[in-house]
Amino acid sequence: MTRETLPGLGDFELRRLDPRKDLDIVYGWVREPRAEFWGMTGHTRDQVQEIYEFVDGLDTHHAYLMVLAGTPVGIFQTYEPAADPIGEFYQVRDGDFGIHLFMAPARTEIPGFTGAIFGALLRFVFAVPSRRRIVIEPDARNERALRRWKRLGFELGEQVELPHKTAQLAFLDRIAG
Repeated sequence: MTRETLPGLGDFELRRLDPRKDLDIVYGWVREPRAEFWGMTGHTRDQVQEIYEFVDGLDTHHAYLMVLAGTPVGIFQTYEPAADPIGEFYQVRDGDFGIHLFMAPARTEIPGFTGAIFGALLRFVFAVPSRRRIVIEPDARNERALRRWKRLGFELGEQVELPHKTAQLAFLDRIAG
């Protein structure tokens, strides 16, 4: 678990997602039409729980609940690309570290919210010195997410055909210093 105070937003907590305890909130989020690219809109509660129990049992993949000022605000997942199917579709480098980010529906628009959350996630990821580059592979049709990732500094790579989607690879290198 990690915690920090985000100026103007409050205390941010990143804690391991509990597949049973957090199921109600997670299931509500991933079933919404806006979550189509997360890939679980047609899943049952049991299927969503099984997926997160599977992830929870892996050493190479992790799921976290993001909590801001006591309110859950999204899901952050991490993975080692060499131990993930995506590793078969691009040249994995030493230090590559994969992420998935799902932001919960906002009750109100908060200026700077995404940037502040992403900054906290970057600090979390790059707190491990061996992590040199973040890898993402969103659905290539998810134009909104791709715009956000580019705005956050990611450089687009190639598109790859996965069994369940055409993925747009994108990368963010650790800044030296």
